[in-house]
Amino acid sequence: MSATRPRTLVVLAALGALGGWVATALVDAVAGRSFPVPLTVPALMLVLALSVFLWARGTRARLEKRPGTKPLPPMLALRTSALALAVSRAGAVVGGFYLGVAVALSPSWDIAYVRGLVLAAIVTVVGSALLVAAGLWLEKICRIPPSDDDAADRAA
Repeated sequence: MSATRPRTLVVLAALGALGGWVATALVDAVAGRSFPVPLTVPALMLVLALSVFLWARGTRARLEKRPGTKPLPPMLALRTSALALAVSRAGAVVGGFYLGVAVALSPSWDIAYVRGLVLAAIVTVVGSALLVAAGLWLEKICRIPPSDDDAADRAA
């Protein structure tokens, strides 16, 4: 498994933004109303970001073998690394999607209802960015440091 590259996250966010903009335009054209942004979505993204952050903090302590912590089993470390990859990519897609929604709804900013939808979408984007950051941090924590043998192989 290779590390997540920033370019990958930017492409996923851009595709998500395009999807959010298109979905908002379709709902407006077909249903004649604004795209709904439930208040549970920003709350969910913030809770997920906090959860992954706390998971990363606990994982770091276990990998550093701090006193009072149990060692992390290798399979759990591998699953945690896969979780980190998935979280950062999902956060990029969701953040991009709601950024597209916010951009598509922003021309109607003067309507109070739409203003609330745009603000909820922006809070979702912020929560998604925090989720991506927490996922990248967790991924960094789970990386295996290069061994002395690897350094010798590269030098030869």
